[in-house]
Amino acid sequence: MSYTVDTNSRWPIKNWAVEIESEATEQLRRLARLPFIHSHVAVMPDAHAGKGSTVGTVIATKGAVIPSAVGVDIGCGMMAVELGIPVSALEGKLPALRHDIERSVPVGFYGNKAPDAMAETFFASNPIAMLTGPADVAKALLQCGSLGGGNHFIEVCTDLKGMAWAMLHSGSRNIGKTLAEWHIGKAKGLMKSYFIDLPDPDLAYLVEDSVEFEAYMADLQWAQAYAAVSREIMMQRVLLAISRVSSVPIATGMQVNCHHNYTSKESHFGKNVWVTRKGAVSAREGQLGVIPGSMGSMSYIVAGLGNRDSFCSCSHGAGRRMSRTAARAQFTIEDVAKQTWGIECRKDAGVIDELPLAYKNIVEVMAAQTDLVRPVAALSQILCVKG
Repeated sequence: MSYTVDTNSRWPIKNWAVEIESEATEQLRRLARLPFIHSHVAVMPDAHAGKGSTVGTVIATKGAVIPSAVGVDIGCGMMAVELGIPVSALEGKLPALRHDIERSVPVGFYGNKAPDAMAETFFASNPIAMLTGPADVAKALLQCGSLGGGNHFIEVCTDLKGMAWAMLHSGSRNIGKTLAEWHIGKAKGLMKSYFIDLPDPDLAYLVEDSVEFEAYMADLQWAQAYAAVSREIMMQRVLLAISRVSSVPIATGMQVNCHHNYTSKESHFGKNVWVTRKGAVSAREGQLGVIPGSMGSMSYIVAGLGNRDSFCSCSHGAGRRMSRTAARAQFTIEDVAKQTWGIECRKDAGVIDELPLAYKNIVEVMAAQTDLVRPVAALSQILCVKG
């Protein structure tokens, strides 16, 4: 057993965290007071304070879900593809490749100038069940297959055998945020109307079988599927860019596309429950997942070990060790150059808050979850595109 157990709340907290601030500990204890928690709360090695619920938390619930525990980037996750070509095929070509990817995949607030064919197919076969207008739908269609900003990224990596991989991190873009904020507001309103006093307003919940619950679950599942399709579209473009620049045919091998901000119905400890992974990856026995480090540190493809105490979950990354504001105050442009040495990427003030030292040590995070996953491949970035 590599976790500790906190029994200072109604439900136990099983904690794998490498390091965790007092604010996150209090968040976890408030969460563990809720009556509909199932068995315990599981805390992943990369955990840190978030909004309402701690990032890096697995929450199993009976008869209710907490919209803000999923958060505003519904379906955020990772995709990685083994390319079947040696990294040497890209030698001297990385600047050209980065510019090709940046031209092919919109980043930041931008979307595509025209809808992608795969996105149109998805929208045609998955009518959106949400309370928003046609402008939101049109924007979502154009943003399907775009990266976003913040900690979202596209990377080309090398494994220990010198073979190339492509990897990217993205979510459900503005439509996910719109849906999440609407339902979070609805949950908070219901708490007020029923005079339910919570230890944190962001723990407002929706009760199963209610109209509000069903509406949220429909939108949630749609946004999760949207995020997965968006990653597939971007990956196709990245692979085309790599093929163009390298002039070497790509023979894709292992592929992984996994969420780390989502909810699903699962069976744990003899009950069918809702499992919300807020910054955590499903790690059933043999199930593949992606655990990225930060720009300038290692990332890992992993296979789950099916640990019941973690609700068959693992970390979703290294986890922040300082806030974005703190990172911008501490680091400089010179630090960007030092911490991303040897990587083809932006070297400007816009990525200061994403530097490796703003995150926990990914090697320590991996060492803390040897009972949750086993590494399948260890990857080092050679190129990074940030939103």
